[in-house]
Amino acid sequence: MPIDVFTKQRQEMRTSLVTGGAGFLGSHLCDLLLSKGHRVIAIDNLLTGSTRNIEHLAGNGNFHFIEHDVTNYLYVPGAVDFIYHLASPASPIDYLEYPIPTLKVGALGTHNVLGLAKAKCATFLIASTSEVYGDPLIHPQREDYWGNVNPIGPRGVYDEAKRFAEAMTMAYHRYHHIDTKIVRIFNTYGPRMRLNDGRVVPAFIGQALRGEPLTIFGDGTQTRSFCYVSDLLDGIYRLSQSDTHDPVNIGNPAEMTIRQFAEEIVRITGTASSIDFRPLPVDDPRVRQPDIALAREILGWEPKVAFAEGIVTTIAYFREFLGLDPVS
Repeated sequence: MPIDVFTKQRQEMRTSLVTGGAGFLGSHLCDLLLSKGHRVIAIDNLLTGSTRNIEHLAGNGNFHFIEHDVTNYLYVPGAVDFIYHLASPASPIDYLEYPIPTLKVGALGTHNVLGLAKAKCATFLIASTSEVYGDPLIHPQREDYWGNVNPIGPRGVYDEAKRFAEAMTMAYHRYHHIDTKIVRIFNTYGPRMRLNDGRVVPAFIGQALRGEPLTIFGDGTQTRSFCYVSDLLDGIYRLSQSDTHDPVNIGNPAEMTIRQFAEEIVRITGTASSIDFRPLPVDDPRVRQPDIALAREILGWEPKVAFAEGIVTTIAYFREFLGLDPVS
């Protein structure tokens, strides 16, 4: 019997699984994969993710959501071609509130998802972080830098969970010959960030839109670099399709101080908010800037969205989220 067109189309489609698929980055990644013709399975335990981020995908026949904690046994029927492991609390507020789940998803969760990749012969990409560099002693940070991390400090639960996840990923690559990728994600911003997740972008925007003082921890001279979400996901997708297995930095090398960032938010929003200085948290990195030479060389990738463009879009999202009138 000849195969019908719909069945043939489904057989030719690639299937991607995204853990943390209801989170900020995970939901955007689901959108990107669907736009590229993938069937997408999103898995999330909703500890820090929200179905609000994926509600627009309801009714999409190529999208399926499973509420599940990947630190528990994981079974997915059928073929899976790519696995993107993004599940983890990712902001200081979250991993300080959930230190044990953060360590478990980095260890047990990564082990379970790598086991699934092995069983499915799937390409596996782990979302690591610039936090593996800790409070770096070199600047900007290159992939060959081993980092300066305090393993027993309050941030250590996140830093070491990701460092362990990288080590396990490389072990599965070397021992089981799994096709693995490691992306080290630097500060990323855009719509669907949680307003109260403690990261500087939603914190400053939320405070400015509410007319509250912008809270700077330390003297504001510490630096960060901010990559718009669409640029980051372009880099992640390119990496997943590449032949490389070593870690690759994805982020925007345009660096600014936290004080400069606060002043920009005040200017763009037109708020009358003042700036309030508080003590710097323990082990807070003084500098953070990616060296993206490797991403440029092997992926042909670099960020395209200017800060001035991306931050306006992000502020508009939060204005809508807070029920404020759009700026005319």
